[in-house]
Amino acid sequence: MAWFKRVYGENPLHLLALLGCFALAGAAVLALYPNPGAVTIAIWFAAAVIGHDLVLYPLYALADRSLVLARWVRRRVSSRPVTVAATNHLRLPVLGSALLGLIWFPTISGGGADVLLFAAGLPTTIDYVARWLLVTAVLFLASAVLYAVRLGRSAMRRP
Repeated sequence: MAWFKRVYGENPLHLLALLGCFALAGAAVLALYPNPGAVTIAIWFAAAVIGHDLVLYPLYALADRSLVLARWVRRRVSSRPVTVAATNHLRLPVLGSALLGLIWFPTISGGGADVLLFAAGLPTTIDYVARWLLVTAVLFLASAVLYAVRLGRSAMRRP
């Protein structure tokens, strides 16, 4: 096994998992190939990859970097040390809200009204924007409560 790891650079299970992923991707391509909409799906997928890697990733990396920078500045300026970081208490609700918004965007925006009615039998009279905002508010409230509890426990431990 040492020679395999020296030649390949990883464990043989890594190669096996990689081959399995390629086989699954190949099966998906073969299943979609006879479909006339396969070209549209490929274009959408390429646009999604490019849109994420070139547009969205730099934006949320910049937002995250600003949180880390703010924490660094607080450590340098404040005389009190940071006992509980707020970074993850902001990251997780934003991530949850953004993910829900992205997944349910057609329903939230009202663009998928016909599909929603056909697939689920649900009318579009329900205000999905209000529900998404309510879920977002609950995520941030739960995170704030957890942050307050962690701050309180940290303050009680300090002499």
